[in-house]
Amino acid sequence: MTSGFGAVAVPDAAVREQAEQRQGRLTKPAGALGRLEALGNWVAACQGSCPPKQFARARVVVFAGDHGIAHHGVSAYPSEVTAQMVANFLGGGAAVNALAEVAGASVRVVDLAVDADTDPRVGGHKVRRSSGSIDREDALTETEVQAALAAGRAIADEEIDGGADLLIAGDMGIGNTTPATVLIATRTDTEPIAAVGRGTGIDDAGWCRKVAAIRDAMRRARPVSRVPVELLRTASGADIAAMAGFLVQAAVRRTPVILDGLVVTAAAVIAADLAPGATSWWQAGHRSTEPAHTLALTHLDLKPILELDMRLGEGSGALAALPVLRAAVAALAEMSTFDEAGVSTGEAPGVDLSK
Repeated sequence: MTSGFGAVAVPDAAVREQAEQRQGRLTKPAGALGRLEALGNWVAACQGSCPPKQFARARVVVFAGDHGIAHHGVSAYPSEVTAQMVANFLGGGAAVNALAEVAGASVRVVDLAVDADTDPRVGGHKVRRSSGSIDREDALTETEVQAALAAGRAIADEEIDGGADLLIAGDMGIGNTTPATVLIATRTDTEPIAAVGRGTGIDDAGWCRKVAAIRDAMRRARPVSRVPVELLRTASGADIAAMAGFLVQAAVRRTPVILDGLVVTAAAVIAADLAPGATSWWQAGHRSTEPAHTLALTHLDLKPILELDMRLGEGSGALAALPVLRAAVAALAEMSTFDEAGVSTGEAPGVDLSK
């Protein structure tokens, strides 16, 4: 089974070097803005332009889907909440809506596998109603996993063609931290007990059920652990597979992405296998309290912008990081250089400051 993806070109190294040189001419001590400087350089390289432009149309896409595993006691909430939250997103009442307003982004929600009829506005890419219970059956059929990947690619194209210059993937699905943890633990060869968190806030008995479900799902996934499309088919869900396609297509289209938490980063782990080089187009917005998220960030060699002990999903952590990324762009693009401002660099003619 093939994905249709290939290696992805990395952001423009020459422009990144121009940005680094400009940082050295700005009215501040070298390196004084810390990681903001590296983030600004990354945006410039992604845009192929120095100085970079401020993001004009940052866009969050929330991928919604139910998971059969949720019916086996691995979540503190019933599956009905997924459809209810989709309606909440559309009504503007969710955390992602509030945070997007502050961060200067807009929100779209897409139903990939919600186990209910949802608003026709979100259902154009729906693959199925709920994905399979991965501890005992495959998440998707071969046809469905290809449909989900294609949906993710199409959604990325729709957003970029519509003017999006920064993308954020969010997730909504009761039980979705279970397949996310399976994917990450499988790809990082981690024992379930070391990867499983509390998700929506499960108690000790729920945690034990979740560990057992992840153990059984990992046993089923192990034979295809290095075959990304088969791993998605066996152990993910239509929402996560679509996210993987979305993340790769964003990189193919040379569009920067801020990753959110556990579920989105699980999709990113598989997306990185689908298309080498795609990781260079992503920044990790934050570090979730879920243990598997740290495993995934380490695997991808991504350093989170924020550490706020968040675990909501929806794109919330990435949105919290977006103003920081905007600040990095503003510093690189809008600060004056020493020459422009008429500010002395402290380097008097003929004086060797290294002594």
